[in-house]
Amino acid sequence: MATRRPTTSWLCDMDGVLVHEGTALPGAVRFVKALTGAGLSFLVLTNNSIFTPRDLAARLVAGGLEIPVDALWTSALATAQFLDSQRPGGTAFVVGEAGLTTALHDIGYVLSDRDPDYVVLGETRTYSFEAITKAIRLVSGGARFIATNPDSVGPSSEGALPATGSVAALITKATGVEPYFVGKPNPLMVREGLNVLGAHSETTVMIGDRMDTDVVAGIEAGLETILVLSGVTRAEDVERFPYRPTRVVASVADLVDELEARATG
Repeated sequence: MATRRPTTSWLCDMDGVLVHEGTALPGAVRFVKALTGAGLSFLVLTNNSIFTPRDLAARLVAGGLEIPVDALWTSALATAQFLDSQRPGGTAFVVGEAGLTTALHDIGYVLSDRDPDYVVLGETRTYSFEAITKAIRLVSGGARFIATNPDSVGPSSEGALPATGSVAALITKATGVEPYFVGKPNPLMVREGLNVLGAHSETTVMIGDRMDTDVVAGIEAGLETILVLSGVTRAEDVERFPYRPTRVVASVADLVDELEARATG
C-alpha cells in the first residue's frame, strides 16, 4: 500500500457524526475545535437539502455546535454546482424547500414549470401531490430528472419520513425515467467538496457513520475514510460490505486527542 501524504483537510458527515436529531453528539464540539486548533480545513457534508447553509448553521448553534456557514456543504449546493457545470443559466421545476431553491437562484437558474430543462427533486417535510404530479408530467414530456440525494427515509421526532429517494422512485415508476442523484454516495458531491476546500484527495479524510454512503463515496473519490459507530452502523455491519474504511472508531471523541496533540506538537 502506498504511503499517503499527511492529512490537511477533513470532510465530515453531519448526522450521526456531529449531531443526532439536532443535538451535538458527545465529543463533537471538542472535535471541531481540535480541527481548527490543528490548522486543518474542514467541510461538513449533509444530504439534507431543506436548509440554506445560513439556516443550517443557526440550527446547529441551537443544538450546541458552532459551524461556520462556509464550512457547510449540502446536497442542494452540490446539485446547483452540478447543474451550473452542465447547463449554465438553465431552467428548473423544483420540488423542495428553501435550501434548494436558494441554491439554484444563486447560480442564475430560473424556476419555471413551463418546459424546464430539469425537474429537480429535493427534500421537503410536506411533499405536495400536485407538485409530484406536475413533476411526473414534465419528466414524461422530456425534462431531465435530477434528485439531490437517494436517501429513502429521513428522521423526525415522530419517526421516519419518506425522503427524496422514495419520492424519486414514485416518479420513476410513473415515467420510466431514473433520476441522476447528486448527493452521497455519488463521489461527485465529495469531489465538489474538495474543490470548495481547495483540497486534494491524497491529503483529505472522509468521516461518516454509513458504509453505503459516506465510506463508499470517500473511497471512490480517493480519500482516506473513517467510520464512526455513533450513527446507524454497528461494528458487526462492517464485514457485510465488500469494501472497508481505513479506520473504525466509536465516535469523533476518539479522534480529539490525536488532533490536539498535532496542534501542540
